[in-house]
Amino acid sequence: MKEALLYKKGDSGKVECVLCAHHCTLKEGQSGVCRVRKNINGKLYSLNYDKVAATHSDPIEKKPLYHFLPASTSYSIAAMGCNFNCTFCQNHSLSMVEDEAGIYGERISPEDLVAAALRAGSQSISYTYSEPTIYFELMIETARLAKEKGLKNVMVTNGFMSPEALDMMAPYLDGANVDLKAFSEHFYRKYSGAGLAPVLDTIKGMKKNGIWVEVTTLLIPGLNSDKDELTKLISFIADVDPAIPWHVSRFFPHYKLLDAPITDTGLIFETLSIAKEIGLKYLYGGNITSHKWSDTYCPSCETLLIERSGHFTNVRNMSDGECGNCGEKIAGVFSA
Repeated sequence: MKEALLYKKGDSGKVECVLCAHHCTLKEGQSGVCRVRKNINGKLYSLNYDKVAATHSDPIEKKPLYHFLPASTSYSIAAMGCNFNCTFCQNHSLSMVEDEAGIYGERISPEDLVAAALRAGSQSISYTYSEPTIYFELMIETARLAKEKGLKNVMVTNGFMSPEALDMMAPYLDGANVDLKAFSEHFYRKYSGAGLAPVLDTIKGMKKNGIWVEVTTLLIPGLNSDKDELTKLISFIADVDPAIPWHVSRFFPHYKLLDAPITDTGLIFETLSIAKEIGLKYLYGGNITSHKWSDTYCPSCETLLIERSGHFTNVRNMSDGECGNCGEKIAGVFSA
């Protein structure tokens, strides 16, 4: 255990966690929505700080990040827990914690995690798989050390963090993929146990802080696939920055949401075409076989710049982040 960052002491031994947008107020012995932060004797403790549940060297494209050091590897780490309760969670074995006894993992210090990333030849460390916000103490200590060693830091996040958490992490964070699950408060409340507005604020806040941002939406037929809703979601991204890459992923029944159909690829392609008409410059289909929507094209002359097959990436017609044909500056982070 480790005393948590970002909490306030209240009356009668209560504490208020200000790490994420839930702002849980906890009595003695209570844990938050995430089940990995607990009030012990009037102090808030992180229960997963010294329990690293997963480490792996991944292609950066797996996050997915398509405009951030393409064709590099990112040393990925996770601890258990999440501040959402998504019925369709793809990593529920890591993210869904019932109680304190169910938190497993290995004691690996931030110093050892950074050393492992360097040995693996990775150019970045990704805080991913579960929700990195709720292993904040481990993440920020590792990120500080990683920065000192010349590594970049990446979050794959649901975006439901507090402004205070983003402000504290921003100096060390280079890139993020934010999961924008829908553009409906009803969807967020019913299927994720959270809210929409803080996620939108995080996306805007990350851009304001100069963090490279990509957005992913898992398209679930009949739940978040309404055309008008998707148009509002696309317009939001375009208003923040039309150069934000948007990944629209195919849904397969999982966890508790087993009665929804698999997303038809035609719906994915139609949604991406609408986004292109609205003005988003970089659009990608996820969880589909190799297709033109997996590749990166110059938004000016439509030259193929980066070709992808699965997680294999071939950077073809780019130099110093510019289109090799017309010289258009391509948005992203292309040098370590």
